[in-house]
Amino acid sequence: MSRVSQPWPPVPVEPAEAHPKAPPAGTELGVHFGECFGCGDEVESGLHLRSRVGEGQTVHSKFTVTAAHQGAPGLAHGGLLACAFDEALGSTVGNLLRRPAVTGKLETDFRRPVPVGSTLYIATRLDGIAGRKIYVSADGHLDAEDGPIAVSARALFVVVGFEHFSNHGDPQALEKLAAAHEKAKRAREQREWEINP
Repeated sequence: MSRVSQPWPPVPVEPAEAHPKAPPAGTELGVHFGECFGCGDEVESGLHLRSRVGEGQTVHSKFTVTAAHQGAPGLAHGGLLACAFDEALGSTVGNLLRRPAVTGKLETDFRRPVPVGSTLYIATRLDGIAGRKIYVSADGHLDAEDGPIAVSARALFVVVGFEHFSNHGDPQALEKLAAAHEKAKRAREQREWEINP
């Protein structure tokens, strides 16, 4: 039985234009929350996914598969790979569009095994916007930015208000996030003051 891929995006869309304050190409993107399993530094077995802004409407992410990430012996767990793509796709939406959004749908196509010790290079692109719906897709290349594609994904993100996170999130985690952002803001202001007295 042959599989017929559905068109993507599945609905008419408008081009996804980067926000005027989106980071420029070449910018290394920071951790959005230290306890995030995808990009955070405080989760020992997390993905520690790192991203940088590419040309056009793209973001390039990478992570190295460790023994803590395996499903079958010596191979990355498929659900964990889906998690990596969710993080990369979400980072693209959040950083380029600067709008709060959550994953509405995520599809992954596993094309080849991803062994422990390998690095997955994920190239993500904004595909279009239809109202509150944001469509993004990505290819994961094995061991090099131009390596063979091991996993592909496409996702629908839905724009939400900030109250979505305050109504459904852990209040202590939100306070910790706010404190971390305030500390980073003060550090940036201090650096700017030292550079421009």
